[in-house]
Amino acid sequence: MAEIFTPFLTAFILAYALRPVCLWLEGRKIPRAVAAAIAMIIGLGLVFFILTLFIGLLKNEIPLIKTQLPDWIQNTQSWLGPKLTEFHINFDWTDLKTHVTQKITAHINDNSNALMSSTIDTVLMSGSSVIAGFVNAVLILFVMFYLLIDWDHFFSILKHLVPLRAQETVHQLAMHTDGLLSQYLRGMLIVIAIMSIFYGIGLNLIGIQGAVALGVFTALMIVIPYIGIALGLTLAIVSALLQFGPGSAMIGVLILYGLGQFLEGFFLTPRLVGERIGLHPVAVLFALLLFGKLFGFFGVLLALPISAVSLVLIQYGWSRYTQSTWYQK
Repeated sequence: MAEIFTPFLTAFILAYALRPVCLWLEGRKIPRAVAAAIAMIIGLGLVFFILTLFIGLLKNEIPLIKTQLPDWIQNTQSWLGPKLTEFHINFDWTDLKTHVTQKITAHINDNSNALMSSTIDTVLMSGSSVIAGFVNAVLILFVMFYLLIDWDHFFSILKHLVPLRAQETVHQLAMHTDGLLSQYLRGMLIVIAIMSIFYGIGLNLIGIQGAVALGVFTALMIVIPYIGIALGLTLAIVSALLQFGPGSAMIGVLILYGLGQFLEGFFLTPRLVGERIGLHPVAVLFALLLFGKLFGFFGVLLALPISAVSLVLIQYGWSRYTQSTWYQK
């Protein structure tokens, strides 16, 4: 059942995220079907931009690993050799350099495009067959398009399924939830914009090649807590090592990402995202830990949206409870 419902759930989430774009286009007198198609193109363009950014970074890093690895080992010897000598630790750096270079060369060829293609194919094949993935992608696009067109009609049908005596209450709860989730999305967009500028300028000052692309990519990956920042930090450290070797540049990257995590985790996300959905900063941190422990990676990813929805239901339940005769008497 999960394989059946996953494409529909994915299409619903994407349609919900793109609906403001579709409404804005409809407000400019664009037909609804055309507006839905343009909104989908914008959303898909953003997804492909992120993938292209990531693949481009890897394509730049892989050739650097092969061409600059001997120089990196030489720099490491100059920096680490005297320190090891003080502790009477002797290293055969020539043999290490030859052995490591041969191993790396054996696994990385000159055609980085072929390497990336084989990696992507492996990832696709590990989850499901290519045909199944293609069918799911087409199904998601199909369902998302018709959800964008018939959004109001779809929810009007759901409304008629609710008993008449509960329709007003359910409508109010749904509108409140929609407002909180919309504020959450806007807050995340602001955080991503601020962190893109922060990481881009910081990496550029350090002297990292492709600083702007790497900074934007790291900021976009904020939507995937922990995993995203770890991926951006890894790419930045690899770039610093390959360009400058171990030293001040790598320390600068560590300090930059440490400050970025402190700024984003303790100030921007709790205030711009947490307070927008009515959660105290402590509650935001608690939600991340709780849902991450219960549901793993996807729990961390959806912790704040789930908390926003739960908050609406908790507030309604508490209101009914305090107004009940059992509580008051």
